[in-house]
Amino acid sequence: MRRIAVQFGVAYTAISSLLKRHRDSGTVDGRERSGRPRKTSARDDRALSQSARRHSFTTARRLRDNWGIHGRSTKLHPAFISSDFRRIRQTNRMTSESKRVILAYSGGLDTSCILVWLIEEGYDVIAFCADVGQEEDFEAAKEKAKKLGAKKMVVADVSREFVTDFIWPGIQGNATYEDRYLLGTALARPCIAKAMIEIANEEGAQYISHGATGKGNDQIRFELAAYALHPSIKVISPWRMPEFFTRFKGRKDLFEYAKLHDISLPVNPKAPWSMDANLMHISYESGVLENPNTEPPKDMYQMTTDPEKSPDEADVLSIDFKNGIPVKVSNRKTKESMTDPLELFTYLNKIGGKHGVGRIDIVENRFIGMKSRGVYETPGGTILLVAHTDIEVFTMDREVRRIKRDLDVKFAEQVYRGFWFSPECEFTRMCILKSQDGVTGSVNLKIYKGCVYVLGRTSPTSLYNEELVSMDVQGDYEPTDATGFIKINALR
Repeated sequence: MRRIAVQFGVAYTAISSLLKRHRDSGTVDGRERSGRPRKTSARDDRALSQSARRHSFTTARRLRDNWGIHGRSTKLHPAFISSDFRRIRQTNRMTSESKRVILAYSGGLDTSCILVWLIEEGYDVIAFCADVGQEEDFEAAKEKAKKLGAKKMVVADVSREFVTDFIWPGIQGNATYEDRYLLGTALARPCIAKAMIEIANEEGAQYISHGATGKGNDQIRFELAAYALHPSIKVISPWRMPEFFTRFKGRKDLFEYAKLHDISLPVNPKAPWSMDANLMHISYESGVLENPNTEPPKDMYQMTTDPEKSPDEADVLSIDFKNGIPVKVSNRKTKESMTDPLELFTYLNKIGGKHGVGRIDIVENRFIGMKSRGVYETPGGTILLVAHTDIEVFTMDREVRRIKRDLDVKFAEQVYRGFWFSPECEFTRMCILKSQDGVTGSVNLKIYKGCVYVLGRTSPTSLYNEELVSMDVQGDYEPTDATGFIKINALR
């Protein structure tokens, strides 16, 4: 016992000397600081004191092990287990429990590498994937996540919620960003974030993480939604962390890291464009698409047929709306009919995809401030946008629609920028919802060779007066009244 006490005393003296050298030399965390030594602050003293306690605990553990080797008791004498040691053990245990992170995981290059990197950083990772209608082998993704070290993987099926709570409001609001983009990704993000926060609450996780880049819109969408739903959540965004982006300067570094850690990937370095899929659309960017004058590869598209190779016979559809929401779609040729929201939208994707509807190639203005090139396929959404716009004009008062069009533009910008859960977006949605009270009726469409043609429409709430507008019947209208109307407008 005297021998172990002497050894402990020697260790204590050595650590005290080390502390003194740190203070005298002006080093911080073992790094030499230029200039003259400075007086350490209380914060430095606390950090050095914690470092000393760690060294002391390590020394004590070694002494305990040595004592056991010599055939004595392997338990350290209670005198050597100070309250500091107990506090350190408790802190370490709490730290381990609190470093649980929910990672938005797709199984692709970025998130697979991030999963392994988070584990290297000491986090317990629970992989999360939202089923928003994308064609994906979720079982294979689960196996891959577990193989890479995730504690488990949770798949949340929110495809129906995506349609009813996000796509339908988008259709009611004719949500189109910069006149062309139908917001397939932007509408999915708040839906995914909502499900992710629910899992974080269930798992007791204090962190969430994602693979969105530091230059894009998705980082904003995910995080604004997360903070709105869970204000105290902490977000780990690797692509904004110097220790990550200085290590991985591009996709080439990620491929090397993946190869080193035996991470299987669905893409290869020869065609490394980025793809994001959900029930509403597929988006493509990066790689060869970064040159805005490069034609997209013909074999890239997965959701739509090349219009030049689409069928020579059109499909004629009838879409019924109630309060601006599609409630039924019927195919005149096949006599098929769908009323379930998820089945209805999936069917429109099928018909639109067969005829090559919904392809766009655009350069858009990201919220963060730069322009980006994206290629999108949105077959079902494009059909519904054409149909809804037509029935809305047919049933809505002119001046109400003038205001509503302004709200549509504002709504599209709010969704694109990630403000779905903001008070202003909630207010905009409520106004749009009110405007749809009379938007009820049916629109007939021809789907053919990449185009959607309106054939006709009918509505019990129509504001169209056939007699009033007729050139053969005067109706309740005095043509001479138009003279004064024209002269008054001409005064300008």
